[in-house]
Amino acid sequence: MTLTGNWSYPTNIRFGAGRISEIADACAAAGIKRPLLVTDKGLANLDITTNTLDLLDAAGLGRALFADVDPNPNEKNVEEGVRAYRDGGYDGVIAFGGGSGLDLAKTVAFLAGQTRPLWDFEDIGDWWTRADADAIAPIVAVPTTAGTGSEVGRASVISNTLSAEKKIIFHPKMLPAVVICDAELTVGMPQFITAGTGLDAFAHCVEAYSSPHYHPMSQGIALEGMRLVKDNLPVAYTDGTDLTARANMMSAASMGATAFQKGLGAIHAMSHPIGAVHHTHHGTTNAVCMPAVLKFNAPAIRDRFAHAAAYLNIEGGFDGFCEFVDQFNDSFSIPKTLTALGVENANIETLVDAALRDPSVGGNPLEMTAENTTKLFEAIL
Repeated sequence: MTLTGNWSYPTNIRFGAGRISEIADACAAAGIKRPLLVTDKGLANLDITTNTLDLLDAAGLGRALFADVDPNPNEKNVEEGVRAYRDGGYDGVIAFGGGSGLDLAKTVAFLAGQTRPLWDFEDIGDWWTRADADAIAPIVAVPTTAGTGSEVGRASVISNTLSAEKKIIFHPKMLPAVVICDAELTVGMPQFITAGTGLDAFAHCVEAYSSPHYHPMSQGIALEGMRLVKDNLPVAYTDGTDLTARANMMSAASMGATAFQKGLGAIHAMSHPIGAVHHTHHGTTNAVCMPAVLKFNAPAIRDRFAHAAAYLNIEGGFDGFCEFVDQFNDSFSIPKTLTALGVENANIETLVDAALRDPSVGGNPLEMTAENTTKLFEAIL
């Protein structure tokens, strides 16, 4: 089956295999004449990156690359990226890669024209209004994984190396102007990345669906996103060349990030500090946290997930859904504990404190307290 389309929600999306060939036209549509392609270190020398640079060069747009991006991008990466952008005289950013590269690229495009420091724009209250919106550079986003959905997000997650915390930088104009979703770019993902990023998309949908906030559009998107992951992640994991499964996972990733406008919750509130302190893979950490959080939230979400289970053809209502999640994780060799994930000498008190300050807390269907959050961390350690 050929899955292709031009969508305008939540931004302009060019979806389909081989559409990276339209990168120069996408830049023109975004008003970019001199782009800086920002990606992570692991992608810098891969064929998908050099081929994209070749396309840009052939179109007279140059082949500028910045790839000093860590797996959990931090303020040092932002500072160096902003310096490279300003020194090169660029007029826009191509965000290329997985969540790390996309988040860093979006932050560089946002911050390069600002006069205030990065942490002045943390997603707190109306801090985003401090920014000069006219100085934000246009962004073309090209995801090469199917997980975070950062290509359709208005925010980036940046680690503060001094406080060992993940912070969210937000502005409506951080939403890319044009997105190219080309499933062919994801074919080379190794299995553990396919699984980890795919389960990140699943976590986004699960938490958005769990959130108590009123947003029926996001609720529907989250439900269908869960179905796409359930049906397609096992196929993409087993046969990475299956373009139909890869394309459906790219859709699920964008859907998860669109849906979580409704809210995230305890899964992300916990995984953010774990990743910031212990440098674990974000999506895999979400997967480790999910079973315990589902059980914790059961009093508030049992009936809701009984409906979801029926839609997903999972028997047993909420309990059947929880059993499915356990088996789904096992099928991708996801560790059952943070210790098995590589977290050593965890300071639970520090993790709990950071979790309770994470913006995701507000979307959890049950109130998180120091006491119950401590028990949640103890359950997965």
